[in-house]
Amino acid sequence: MDRYGRDVLAGPRTPARPTSRPVPAERDLVVEEVTTGWVGAVVRVERSGGMRVVVLEDRKGRTRTFPLGPGFWVDGEPVELVPPVAAPAPAVPTRTASGSRAVPHATARVARDSRIWVEGRHDAELVEQVWGEDLRLEGVVVEMLNGVDDLAAEVARFAPSAGRRLGVLVDHLVPGSKESRIAEAAVRGAPAGTVLVLGHPYVDVWQAVKPERLGLGRWPDIPRGTPWKEGILAALGWPHADQADVATGWRRIRGAVRDYRDLEPSLLGRMEELIDFVTS
Repeated sequence: MDRYGRDVLAGPRTPARPTSRPVPAERDLVVEEVTTGWVGAVVRVERSGGMRVVVLEDRKGRTRTFPLGPGFWVDGEPVELVPPVAAPAPAVPTRTASGSRAVPHATARVARDSRIWVEGRHDAELVEQVWGEDLRLEGVVVEMLNGVDDLAAEVARFAPSAGRRLGVLVDHLVPGSKESRIAEAAVRGAPAGTVLVLGHPYVDVWQAVKPERLGLGRWPDIPRGTPWKEGILAALGWPHADQADVATGWRRIRGAVRDYRDLEPSLLGRMEELIDFVTS
Protein backbone atom coordinates (compact mmCIF):
# COMPACT_ATOMS: atom_id res chain seq x y z
CA MET A 1 0.00 0.00 0.00
CA ASP A 2 1.53 3.27 -1.19
CA ARG A 3 0.76 5.97 1.48
CA TYR A 4 2.54 8.89 -0.26
CA GLY A 5 2.65 8.20 -3.94
CA ARG A 6 -0.89 9.31 -4.73
CA ASP A 7 -2.26 12.85 -4.99
CA VAL A 8 -4.56 13.34 -1.98
CA LEU A 9 -6.73 15.73 -3.98
CA ALA A 10 -7.34 13.20 -6.72
CA GLY A 11 -10.74 11.59 -6.81
CA PRO A 12 -11.33 7.99 -5.74
CA ARG A 13 -10.00 5.34 -8.01
CA THR A 14 -12.67 3.77 -10.18
CA PRO A 15 -11.99 0.14 -11.04
CA ALA A 16 -11.90 -0.51 -14.77
CA ARG A 17 -15.17 -1.93 -16.03
CA PRO A 18 -14.80 -5.27 -17.80
CA THR A 19 -15.38 -5.02 -21.52
CA SER A 20 -17.83 -7.23 -23.32
CA ARG A 21 -16.48 -9.70 -25.82
CA PRO A 22 -18.59 -10.75 -28.83
CA VAL A 23 -19.98 -14.27 -28.61
CA PRO A 24 -22.08 -15.94 -31.36
CA ALA A 25 -25.56 -16.83 -30.08
CA GLU A 26 -25.25 -20.50 -30.97
CA ARG A 27 -28.09 -22.83 -30.07
CA ASP A 28 -27.91 -24.24 -26.49
CA LEU A 29 -25.45 -21.56 -25.31
CA VAL A 30 -26.46 -20.72 -21.69
CA VAL A 31 -26.49 -16.97 -20.94
CA GLU A 32 -27.81 -14.56 -18.31
CA GLU A 33 -29.60 -11.33 -19.19
CA VAL A 34 -28.15 -8.81 -16.71
CA THR A 35 -31.13 -6.48 -16.20
CA THR A 36 -33.67 -9.20 -15.43
CA GLY A 37 -31.40 -11.99 -14.23
CA TRP A 38 -33.10 -14.37 -16.68
CA VAL A 39 -30.91 -17.41 -17.32
CA GLY A 40 -31.60 -19.62 -20.28
CA ALA A 41 -30.23 -21.49 -23.25
CA VAL A 42 -30.32 -19.98 -26.71
CA VAL A 43 -33.18 -21.47 -28.72
CA ARG A 44 -32.91 -19.36 -31.84
CA VAL A 45 -32.04 -15.97 -33.27
CA GLU A 46 -34.69 -14.26 -35.37
CA ARG A 47 -35.95 -10.92 -36.63
CA SER A 48 -38.79 -9.20 -34.81
CA GLY A 49 -40.01 -5.61 -35.24
CA GLY A 50 -37.11 -4.76 -37.54
CA MET A 51 -34.44 -5.91 -35.09
CA ARG A 52 -32.60 -9.11 -34.27
CA VAL A 53 -33.62 -10.85 -31.07
CA VAL A 54 -32.51 -13.95 -29.22
CA VAL A 55 -34.96 -16.39 -27.64
CA LEU A 56 -33.81 -17.94 -24.35
CA GLU A 57 -35.38 -20.98 -22.69
CA ASP A 58 -34.97 -21.54 -18.94
CA ARG A 59 -34.73 -24.91 -17.20
CA LYS A 60 -38.54 -25.03 -16.79
CA GLY A 61 -39.12 -24.70 -20.52
CA ARG A 62 -40.27 -21.07 -20.39
CA THR A 63 -38.98 -18.71 -23.06
CA ARG A 64 -38.27 -14.97 -23.19
CA THR A 65 -37.04 -12.80 -26.02
CA PHE A 66 -34.32 -10.15 -25.69
CA PRO A 67 -32.63 -7.81 -28.17
CA LEU A 68 -29.43 -9.23 -29.55
CA GLY A 69 -26.33 -7.31 -28.46
CA PRO A 70 -24.68 -6.33 -25.12
CA GLY A 71 -26.19 -6.93 -21.71
CA PHE A 72 -25.54 -10.64 -21.23
CA TRP A 73 -23.19 -12.75 -19.13
CA VAL A 74 -21.60 -16.08 -20.00
CA ASP A 75 -19.66 -17.92 -17.30
CA GLY A 76 -19.54 -14.78 -15.19
CA GLU A 77 -18.13 -12.55 -17.94
CA PRO A 78 -19.96 -9.81 -19.88
CA VAL A 79 -20.58 -10.63 -23.51
CA GLU A 80 -22.23 -9.12 -26.54
CA LEU A 81 -24.38 -11.68 -28.31
CA VAL A 82 -23.92 -11.54 -32.06
CA PRO A 83 -25.67 -13.57 -34.79
CA PRO A 84 -24.38 -17.15 -35.06
CA VAL A 85 -21.90 -17.87 -37.82
CA ALA A 86 -23.73 -19.38 -40.76
CA ALA A 87 -22.43 -22.79 -41.79
CA PRO A 88 -20.73 -22.64 -45.17
CA ALA A 89 -22.71 -24.11 -48.04
CA PRO A 90 -21.54 -27.61 -48.92
CA ALA A 91 -19.18 -27.67 -51.86
CA VAL A 92 -20.78 -28.58 -55.15
CA PRO A 93 -19.31 -31.93 -56.23
CA THR A 94 -17.19 -31.71 -59.37
CA ARG A 95 -17.27 -35.46 -60.07
CA THR A 96 -20.02 -38.07 -60.08
CA ALA A 97 -19.69 -41.39 -58.26
CA SER A 98 -18.41 -42.90 -61.51
CA GLY A 99 -15.62 -40.31 -61.78
CA SER A 100 -17.27 -38.38 -64.62
CA ARG A 101 -17.37 -34.60 -64.60
CA ALA A 102 -20.49 -33.49 -62.71
CA VAL A 103 -23.02 -31.19 -64.39
CA PRO A 104 -24.68 -29.19 -61.56
CA HIS A 105 -28.43 -28.58 -61.80
CA ALA A 106 -28.73 -30.71 -64.93
CA THR A 107 -32.10 -32.34 -65.55
CA ALA A 108 -32.59 -35.91 -66.69
CA ARG A 109 -32.69 -36.39 -70.44
CA VAL A 110 -35.73 -38.01 -72.04
CA ALA A 111 -35.07 -41.74 -72.20
CA ARG A 112 -33.46 -43.08 -75.36
CA ASP A 113 -34.80 -46.10 -77.20
CA SER A 114 -31.51 -47.87 -76.49
CA ARG A 115 -31.18 -49.87 -73.27
CA ILE A 116 -28.67 -51.51 -70.97
CA TRP A 117 -29.61 -54.86 -69.48
CA VAL A 118 -28.10 -56.39 -66.35
CA GLU A 119 -28.68 -59.86 -64.94
CA GLY A 120 -30.40 -59.12 -61.64
CA ARG A 121 -31.44 -56.75 -58.91
CA HIS A 122 -28.06 -56.53 -57.21
CA ASP A 123 -26.36 -55.65 -60.50
CA ALA A 124 -28.98 -52.97 -61.16
CA GLU A 125 -28.62 -51.48 -57.68
CA LEU A 126 -24.84 -51.26 -57.93
CA VAL A 127 -25.02 -49.71 -61.40
CA GLU A 128 -27.52 -47.13 -60.14
CA GLN A 129 -25.35 -46.30 -57.14
CA VAL A 130 -22.22 -45.63 -59.18
CA TRP A 131 -23.46 -44.66 -62.66
CA GLY A 132 -27.02 -43.48 -61.96
CA GLU A 133 -26.29 -39.76 -62.33
CA ASP A 134 -24.47 -40.30 -65.62
CA LEU A 135 -27.21 -42.55 -67.01
CA ARG A 136 -29.96 -40.04 -66.22
CA LEU A 137 -27.97 -37.27 -67.86
CA GLU A 138 -27.57 -39.46 -70.96
CA GLY A 139 -31.17 -40.71 -70.93
CA VAL A 140 -30.18 -44.38 -70.61
CA VAL A 141 -32.54 -46.81 -68.88
CA VAL A 142 -31.13 -49.91 -67.14
CA GLU A 143 -33.39 -52.96 -66.98
CA MET A 144 -33.08 -56.32 -65.20
CA LEU A 145 -33.04 -59.67 -67.02
CA ASN A 146 -33.33 -62.08 -64.08
CA GLY A 147 -30.77 -64.35 -65.73
CA VAL A 148 -29.39 -64.74 -69.24
CA ASP A 149 -30.55 -68.26 -70.17
CA ASP A 150 -33.15 -66.83 -72.60
CA LEU A 151 -31.02 -63.90 -73.75
CA ALA A 152 -31.30 -64.64 -77.49
CA ALA A 153 -35.10 -64.72 -77.32
CA GLU A 154 -35.20 -61.54 -75.23
CA VAL A 155 -32.95 -59.75 -77.74
CA ALA A 156 -35.22 -60.81 -80.60
CA ARG A 157 -38.25 -59.41 -78.76
CA PHE A 158 -36.39 -56.15 -78.14
CA ALA A 159 -35.79 -55.82 -81.91
CA PRO A 160 -32.54 -53.81 -81.84
CA SER A 161 -31.72 -51.49 -84.74
CA ALA A 162 -29.24 -48.75 -85.61
CA GLY A 163 -31.23 -46.26 -83.49
CA ARG A 164 -32.22 -48.78 -80.83
CA ARG A 165 -29.05 -50.34 -79.51
CA LEU A 166 -28.79 -52.84 -76.70
CA GLY A 167 -25.93 -53.30 -74.23
CA VAL A 168 -25.88 -56.31 -71.92
CA LEU A 169 -23.76 -56.82 -68.80
CA VAL A 170 -23.28 -60.50 -67.94
CA ASP A 171 -21.83 -62.13 -64.82
CA HIS A 172 -19.02 -64.71 -65.19
CA LEU A 173 -18.44 -64.00 -68.87
CA VAL A 174 -15.23 -65.98 -69.42
CA PRO A 175 -14.07 -68.02 -72.45
CA GLY A 176 -15.69 -71.43 -72.68
CA SER A 177 -18.40 -70.74 -70.11
CA LYS A 178 -22.12 -71.26 -70.63
CA GLU A 179 -22.55 -67.51 -70.42
CA SER A 180 -20.09 -66.90 -73.26
CA ARG A 181 -21.99 -69.28 -75.57
CA ILE A 182 -25.31 -67.61 -74.72
CA ALA A 183 -23.81 -64.17 -75.41
CA GLU A 184 -22.38 -65.23 -78.80
CA ALA A 185 -25.75 -66.64 -79.88
CA ALA A 186 -27.58 -63.47 -78.87
CA VAL A 187 -25.21 -61.23 -80.85
CA ARG A 188 -25.34 -63.48 -83.94
CA GLY A 189 -29.13 -63.28 -84.04
CA ALA A 190 -29.21 -59.46 -84.08
CA PRO A 191 -28.40 -56.96 -86.85
CA ALA A 192 -24.68 -56.24 -86.97
CA GLY A 193 -23.52 -53.49 -84.63
CA THR A 194 -26.77 -53.25 -82.67
CA VAL A 195 -26.02 -55.49 -79.68
CA LEU A 196 -22.96 -55.54 -77.43
CA VAL A 197 -22.64 -58.15 -74.70
CA LEU A 198 -19.87 -57.60 -72.16
CA GLY A 199 -19.20 -59.02 -68.75
CA HIS A 200 -16.94 -59.39 -65.79
CA PRO A 201 -15.19 -62.61 -64.73
CA TYR A 202 -16.85 -62.90 -61.32
CA VAL A 203 -19.43 -65.49 -60.32
CA ASP A 204 -21.57 -62.67 -58.96
CA VAL A 205 -21.43 -58.89 -59.01
CA TRP A 206 -20.68 -58.95 -55.28
CA GLN A 207 -17.10 -59.86 -56.16
CA ALA A 208 -16.76 -56.68 -58.21
CA VAL A 209 -16.58 -54.82 -54.89
CA LYS A 210 -12.97 -54.65 -53.78
CA PRO A 211 -12.58 -57.05 -50.84
CA GLU A 212 -10.54 -54.60 -48.79
CA ARG A 213 -13.67 -52.46 -48.42
CA LEU A 214 -14.98 -55.30 -46.22
CA GLY A 215 -11.70 -55.82 -44.41
CA LEU A 216 -10.79 -58.85 -46.55
CA GLY A 217 -7.59 -59.73 -48.35
CA ARG A 218 -9.61 -61.60 -50.98
CA TRP A 219 -13.08 -62.96 -51.48
CA PRO A 220 -13.56 -66.46 -49.99
CA ASP A 221 -13.56 -69.48 -52.32
CA ILE A 222 -16.91 -71.28 -52.26
CA PRO A 223 -16.99 -75.03 -53.03
CA ARG A 224 -18.97 -76.24 -56.03
CA GLY A 225 -22.50 -77.24 -55.08
CA THR A 226 -22.80 -74.59 -52.39
CA PRO A 227 -25.10 -71.64 -53.20
CA TRP A 228 -22.60 -68.87 -53.82
CA LYS A 229 -24.21 -65.96 -51.97
CA GLU A 230 -25.12 -68.05 -48.92
CA GLY A 231 -21.62 -69.54 -48.98
CA ILE A 232 -20.03 -66.09 -49.00
CA LEU A 233 -22.18 -64.94 -46.09
CA ALA A 234 -21.33 -68.07 -44.10
CA ALA A 235 -17.61 -67.62 -44.79
CA LEU A 236 -17.84 -64.02 -43.56
CA GLY A 237 -19.66 -65.13 -40.41
CA TRP A 238 -22.83 -63.26 -41.39
CA PRO A 239 -26.42 -64.61 -41.17
CA HIS A 240 -27.18 -66.74 -44.24
CA ALA A 241 -30.32 -68.80 -43.50
CA ASP A 242 -32.69 -67.32 -46.07
CA GLN A 243 -33.26 -64.70 -48.76
CA ALA A 244 -33.77 -61.99 -46.17
CA ASP A 245 -30.24 -62.66 -44.89
CA VAL A 246 -28.93 -62.48 -48.46
CA ALA A 247 -30.63 -59.12 -48.96
CA THR A 248 -29.22 -57.82 -45.66
CA GLY A 249 -25.73 -59.05 -46.58
CA TRP A 250 -25.89 -57.33 -49.95
CA ARG A 251 -26.96 -54.04 -48.38
CA ARG A 252 -23.97 -54.29 -46.09
CA ILE A 253 -21.62 -54.95 -49.01
CA ARG A 254 -23.11 -52.23 -51.19
CA GLY A 255 -22.98 -49.82 -48.25
CA ALA A 256 -19.20 -50.15 -48.30
CA VAL A 257 -19.06 -48.75 -51.85
CA ARG A 258 -18.44 -45.00 -51.90
CA ASP A 259 -17.67 -44.52 -55.59
CA TYR A 260 -15.95 -46.12 -58.61
CA ARG A 261 -12.68 -46.46 -56.70
CA ASP A 262 -14.23 -49.22 -54.59
CA LEU A 263 -15.01 -51.39 -57.63
CA GLU A 264 -12.76 -53.67 -59.65
CA PRO A 265 -11.51 -52.30 -63.00
CA SER A 266 -12.98 -55.29 -64.84
CA LEU A 267 -16.49 -54.04 -64.03
CA LEU A 268 -15.71 -50.34 -64.44
CA GLY A 269 -14.34 -50.73 -67.94
CA ARG A 270 -17.20 -52.89 -69.17
CA MET A 271 -19.87 -50.50 -67.90
CA GLU A 272 -18.16 -47.52 -69.50
CA GLU A 273 -18.00 -49.41 -72.81
CA LEU A 274 -21.70 -50.25 -72.65
CA ILE A 275 -22.67 -46.64 -71.89
CA ASP A 276 -20.55 -45.41 -74.80
CA PHE A 277 -22.09 -48.05 -77.09
CA VAL A 278 -25.72 -47.18 -76.43
CA THR A 279 -25.15 -43.40 -76.51
CA SER A 280 -22.94 -43.14 -79.59
